[in-house]
Order: sequence, then structure tokens, then C-alpha cells
Amino acid sequence: MRGRQPLPWLPEGLRLTGSEGAGEVQTPVCGPAAADLTVGDRVWFRHAKAGEVCEHVNELHLVQDGEVVDTVPTYRGEAQAFL
Repeated sequence: MRGRQPLPWLPEGLRLTGSEGAGEVQTPVCGPAAADLTVGDRVWFRHAKAGEVCEHVNELHLVQDGEVVDTVPTYRGEAQAFL
């Protein structure tokens, strides 16, 4: 489903091509910022589901208006596992 795909976040001005979704390493992107990318540059994606992030970090920082307003533990940080 298109609405549940990870989205390019940084650098700003990138989008998925439409012919391929987000993949492991080689994900084609287009848009104004794509011309400035070279091999090895990082592109950050917004995760489609919070659980993907929570499996790998102990806490999340909650940001509002560019400021960290709280830090909360993930289930990993609370030593929980849901299989």
C-alpha cells in the first residue's frame, strides 16, 4: 500500500519514483534534491510503522515545534518482546 511505505525525509525535496518502493539499500529517489546526491550519501526515511524503530532503540524522544518535550521508553527499553 502506497500510504504505508517509508517516505524520504532528509535531505528535503526527495520522493520515491513511483515505479519502485522503498527497499533495503538501493532505493531510487527523485526530486530537486536528487541531483545533489552522490554514491554513498545518506538518505533518511520516515518509518512506516513505529514498531520498526522500537525494535532497535531503548527510548524515543518526543519532539514538538523542534524541541524535545519528553523521552519515553520503548518496549525494548522496558525489556519486553512481543513475538
